[in-house]
Amino acid sequence: MEWDDLRFFLELARTRTLTEAARRLDVKHTTVARRIQRLELAVGAPLFTRTHTGHELTLRGRNLLVEAQAVEDLFLSMDEEKTAPAQSVSGIVRVGCTEGYAAGVLPHDLAELRRQHPNLRVDLIVQPRPVLLARNEADIVITIDRPERGPYLITKLYDYTLRLYAAPSYLATHAPITRLADLKDHHLVSYIEESGPAKGLPVIWDLVQSSWPGIRSTSIFSQMAIVASGGGIAILPSYLVGQDEAFRPVLGSEVSFQRTYWVMMPTELKRIARVQAVWQFLKRTTREHSQRLMV
Repeated sequence: MEWDDLRFFLELARTRTLTEAARRLDVKHTTVARRIQRLELAVGAPLFTRTHTGHELTLRGRNLLVEAQAVEDLFLSMDEEKTAPAQSVSGIVRVGCTEGYAAGVLPHDLAELRRQHPNLRVDLIVQPRPVLLARNEADIVITIDRPERGPYLITKLYDYTLRLYAAPSYLATHAPITRLADLKDHHLVSYIEESGPAKGLPVIWDLVQSSWPGIRSTSIFSQMAIVASGGGIAILPSYLVGQDEAFRPVLGSEVSFQRTYWVMMPTELKRIARVQAVWQFLKRTTREHSQRLMV
């Protein structure tokens, strides 16, 4: 088993497609396929199965992934000893999170992370559905759905608040809202429940059944744009709305939700220096963000 073959294995495990792995490695996709076949012969077992969503790791592949990441980290640390201070880290860390968190919280954090670890590359994975560690879609995931079990390290980051919002133009041209039941005569905006970024998000349809067809979107920023344009009422994270005058709270403190951001990663990755560096950095941001997210 050669380290060079393991590099090809790691990229395919991370990208799940031969084409994307080849692009990252600057080779042809047939070269990636040939290296994987050679590695499978050396291991004596299939490492991937092909599905409609790409290459999925087999059980032997998942076990090899842990070993390959440790070898990769060793090679990277040897390079760092030659070219950088001992405390620096390099390589790729994939962080998965919701769209709102990626735009509303992480930009400042990632800029500071880059200053602390200039040789580290972060791949930010944002999808309209949960990013799954079980499918090796990321190394670290920030989520509001805390798993009840699994081989994961899990830490609470901070709580945040969601409230009902509408545009001033909408409120001026529609019936007043003084109680929850009044919402049934209004236009509502929400996630597509079966395609939302988390199971634990509040759904406006659970509050009241409107007599009007609603607008649903997989994107929180699409919902915010619809609300700001006077298209209806939505449950939005207060930290994204901030002081934007395009939004007005509806029913004040009567309708308010609190949710929690958790950060999690597979237990076996705690010994990978670059992953541990990002993990510790995200934990240190807790105090800075906790007050702002609970407005």
